[in-house]
Amino acid sequence: MRLKCHSRIKDGKEHRYWSIVESVRCSRDRVVQRHVLYLGELNDSQRGGWTRWLDAVDEKGRGQQLALFPADRQVPDDALGFGVQVRLDAMRLERPRQWGACWLFTELWSQLRLEAFWQARLPDSREGTSWYHTLVTSCAYRLIDPGSEWRLHRLWYDQCAMGDLLEEDFSLAAKDNLYRVLDKLLAHKGDLFSHLQERWKDMFGASFDVLLYDLTSTYFESDPPEQPNGLRRFGYSRDKRSDCVQVVIALIVTPEGFPLAYDVLPGNTADKATLRSFMEKIEAQYGKARRVWVMDRGIPTEEVLAEMRAADEPPVQYLVGTPKGRLSKIESELLKLPWQQAREGVRVKLLPQDKELYVCVESQARVGKERSMRRRRLRRLIARLKELQAQRPSYETLLLKLGAARSEAGRDWSLLDITMPERPTKKAQRRERTEFTFKLDRKRLRIARRREGRYLLRSNLTDTDPEKLWTMYLQLTQVEQAFKDLKGDLGVRPIYHQKDSRIEAHIMVSFLAYCVHITLREKLRRHAPGLTPRQALDHLGKMQMIDVHLPTTDGRELLLRRRTEPNTEQQLLLSQLQLLLPDQPPPKITGM
Repeated sequence: MRLKCHSRIKDGKEHRYWSIVESVRCSRDRVVQRHVLYLGELNDSQRGGWTRWLDAVDEKGRGQQLALFPADRQVPDDALGFGVQVRLDAMRLERPRQWGACWLFTELWSQLRLEAFWQARLPDSREGTSWYHTLVTSCAYRLIDPGSEWRLHRLWYDQCAMGDLLEEDFSLAAKDNLYRVLDKLLAHKGDLFSHLQERWKDMFGASFDVLLYDLTSTYFESDPPEQPNGLRRFGYSRDKRSDCVQVVIALIVTPEGFPLAYDVLPGNTADKATLRSFMEKIEAQYGKARRVWVMDRGIPTEEVLAEMRAADEPPVQYLVGTPKGRLSKIESELLKLPWQQAREGVRVKLLPQDKELYVCVESQARVGKERSMRRRRLRRLIARLKELQAQRPSYETLLLKLGAARSEAGRDWSLLDITMPERPTKKAQRRERTEFTFKLDRKRLRIARRREGRYLLRSNLTDTDPEKLWTMYLQLTQVEQAFKDLKGDLGVRPIYHQKDSRIEAHIMVSFLAYCVHITLREKLRRHAPGLTPRQALDHLGKMQMIDVHLPTTDGRELLLRRRTEPNTEQQLLLSQLQLLLPDQPPPKITGM
């Protein structure tokens, strides 16, 4: 990089503008200069009428006006006491740090009006610690480059421009502050849900008559707790980390993906034990209203569904996936009914029964997918069984290897009939080689083929168009996507905290970051379709902030904090999102 002077004649006067450029080598041995930082104009003329004044800040934060001149020009008489000669040949560039993604986060945070919400609830400490700014930094870290609090303290804060945007120093990222702020958040959880509901309405016109409900789990990289009654417990792990303790997260989102509420439950909580209590919390938070609960199979019990059907004013309605075992029970009645075309490639059968409506859906796209998966698993299973036939292991070893093959094959194991020899004596189990035979069960295969691509929905919305029911059920992918974002982009797992209150607060910080994430996603969907939130953050994250140090001839130093200029791609993204970059920060004059 080097300093470049641009001369321009304006109104009969010569003006010199200075910028930092980077030489980029192109094809045919050409060198193109890429503009990086704009430093502005320095005074060149000896006439006082041409002198430009600059607002600066001294070491004590006091404002003053300076007139900057290059070192090869004399300060005119009318600028004595204010004129400063800058040694451009001694310029230094220090501390490049990520600025663009941090600034984008603060813009979206302000649009959600979380600034007013949290500033009233997180006053500064008596020592002057800004708990609000600490929370903002933690949420930005969770969205942009998630990790542990220790990594934020040790590395990330110094590599980003959050301190510049919030006008804070490194004390904001003191290790203890990052943990202590977590103790101040949970008391405002209910108020936050109500605030976000209003913002989703105002910003995007979101409605809340259909609620998508699902659960996930997230694990800990720590020893099991000494007290067995806390949140950290062993349970069914959706992350396939049954060796780790975990917590269960229940989440409600709208069909558009806007999060409405969440809850943190002990790690051994069964899915079917959560719905009744969560419905009571939603009614307590938002009042009673006509709502449709959309859930996957395994969440509601028959008792809870009966309670939902019995509710009168307002009615509580549901749409839930049904296990294939129930499809077997009513299959004979469904066979008598004609297919109805819901849309291209999708047909349905409707079966009213006991104040409910069963919707049997057949999707041609899903038929092809499930059939391909079944064939792939079955071919792999048959190949493995042929290998075992050729190996002829001992009886004991054969049982172990067949068990492993069955675990990998899943329900496709039932499509084969395996004939084992009589169990040998205990002494011979480890020595004698064992042969077995297998064949395809064609009757079960025909049943499996007939059911591929079909699933059964159950609802008490008896007057609803079946196509709407099917479309509504497919919207469960929104809550599944929310879990993918929380575990992927936002890095909610693994959790390192030990205290239950801080575990919940950690998830609350992740929830806040997800709210900013979903706001960015919705804006991109409307104004820049094709870009994901992660891609937008990566594009703008390339905008850096750099400290430009310009020594003066009188022994002082002028500090210019300057962000890099956006390139064409970044400028187009900012234009599409209708965002304007702020002015460059004011310079600071310091003593050497």
